[in-house]
Order: sequence, then C-alpha cells, then structure tokens
Amino acid sequence: MEFGIFLLGAVFGDDDPGAALQTAADAVRCAEHAGFDEAWIAEHHFMSYGTCPSAITFAGHALGATSSITVGTAVSVLSTTHPVALAEQTRMLDRLSGGRFALGVGRGGPWVDLEVFGTGVEAYEHDFAERLDLLLASLTGDSVRGDGPSLRFREVPLTPPVLTRPHPPVTVACTSEETAALAAARGLPILLGMHAGDDEKARTVAAYDRAAGQAGGTPQARHTSTVVAHVAADRTSAVDELRHSLPRWLTPGLAGYIPVDDRPRQPRDPVAYAELLADLHPVGDPAYCIDRLRTGIAATGVDRVLMLVEGGGSRARTLATIERLGAEVLPVLRGSRRPDPL
Repeated sequence: MEFGIFLLGAVFGDDDPGAALQTAADAVRCAEHAGFDEAWIAEHHFMSYGTCPSAITFAGHALGATSSITVGTAVSVLSTTHPVALAEQTRMLDRLSGGRFALGVGRGGPWVDLEVFGTGVEAYEHDFAERLDLLLASLTGDSVRGDGPSLRFREVPLTPPVLTRPHPPVTVACTSEETAALAAARGLPILLGMHAGDDEKARTVAAYDRAAGQAGGTPQARHTSTVVAHVAADRTSAVDELRHSLPRWLTPGLAGYIPVDDRPRQPRDPVAYAELLADLHPVGDPAYCIDRLRTGIAATGVDRVLMLVEGGGSRARTLATIERLGAEVLPVLRGSRRPDPL
C-alpha cells in the first residue's frame, strides 16, 4: 500500500496564484520529510481551480528538489498534449530521476483548452484511445510512427532509453466504465477521482476487473484513489474548517471550466460540493482519518491513496496537514503503532 499527497496549487479567494504554486512545490518536500511515498500534481489551464498548467514540468522541478519521493502527474491531459512529446518528457524524467516519475494521463474535458491548443473537440470525444496507444508505443520502443487516423507521421527514433521496464508507470484517470475497459484492455491501472464515494469507486474497479477478464487477462493493476484529507482536533472542527475554506476555492474555481463549443453546462454548487467532500473523506481527528482511510481501502481494493492536503486554505495549514498526516496517520496505517487516545 502506498500513500501520497495530491496537489492542485489551489487558489483561495484573492490569494496570489504564484504563491499557491510555490506552496505546492514546498508541499512535495514537506511530504518527503513526513514519510509519504508519493506526491502527484494536477494540470489545469486558464482557471484558478489549479495553478499548474504543466504537471510534467512541475514534476521535473519537484524531482530535482527531492531525493526519494515518487512524483506523478494527476493528470497530464492527452487531449491537448501530443503523445510523443509527452513520452519523450517521461523517458527523460524516468532516466534523470532514477525511476521516481509516475505518469498519470486522462482524457480531460470538453473545455476551451482544446480550442487554444488546436487539437479540437475530436481529440477529447473520439481520439483518446489512439493517443493513449501512441503514448504507450512511444514509451516502450526505440522508434515510433503515427498510423492515424488522427495522428500520422513517418517513423522517428526515440531517446533517451527508458530506465523502468517495460515502461515508466502509466495510470489512467477514470470516471466511466468505458474508460475503465479501455485501461483494462491495456493492463493499465486507473485513478479514481475525489468526487466519487467508496461505492462508486468499487463499481468502477469491478467494471475494470470484468473488462480485464473479457480481454483474457488477470486483473493485477494497482489502482489509485484520491481523497480529501484534513486533520483537526475533532471531526466537527475539521468539517467546519472545510465548510469555511473550500467555497473560497471552489466558487471561482469551478466557474473557470469554459466549454470549447459553448455547449450548455451546469456547474456544481460549490457549497454543496464542499459538504460532499467533507462527508465522503477522511476529515476529522487522526483516529477518524485512520478509520475512514482503512474503510475506503477495504471497500475499493485500491493500492494507492492520494490525499488532497490543500483544503485548509493557507500555506501554513497545508504544510501542517502534511506533517500531522505523516506523524499521526501514516504510521498507524502502516501498522507501526496504534492511534493515540483522544
């Protein structure tokens, strides 16, 4: 079982986006010191929901500033990034980091990013499987060619050679049974979002297992669940803190999702979403967080949990949350000691 932090570089209210991104970078070093196995960063464009426009660039910076923690992208968006370019960067980070880089990829959404970067809505709606297969081919071979239908090019050599065999780890963000089946057919693990509860995550993993069986394989992929983790003196205090802080992030952040073709969109209610996140996830005193994490792991069968640690709404609260999780939650989950009495 592996435990990591999940970062967005989230902006709360009128906070400086540059400072939020710097806090995310500092959080990776803090997580390494606190004993986390991994740190993953999300990628967003043209909005305050997340301030990192290139997860793989952030990962390169974080890998250079650390020595033992694995750094991943959650996720690099294949609908707006050329798969071969992403594979080249992955091969390089795999080599330079000594195998500490993990690539998470996703379909993304039907957002204005597709217009700005010129890939169009087709890359999101129809071409994800093709782009994923081209990425995998570019991670495993010494050369690659594009055979279409959307990406066609002559064969080209690839460098540097990968260090991790058969290729650096690739995880696919999954919000549907269709994507679960696509990942299962390729033997790739899935990443489950923090919007989903244990039952929904378990159904998605079950759909993955069925698809893997139908494809003739044995389900062995190590799946990842993302959760919100927030530690306070007790459950009530922790929930109250998130009720106060999360809408300051979610209200402008969720409004930043602009459809590529002006299709109708009903955004989430930020207050209701904050309540949902506080209800679903390990938000409370350390003992509550331990119990909630254990329950979620057992219910979903995942092998990695990534904890969103920025919910408190400030740099000091983010770093303190990481430190408390590392000192009071992770050792118990790993079996080294029992939780302290309340």
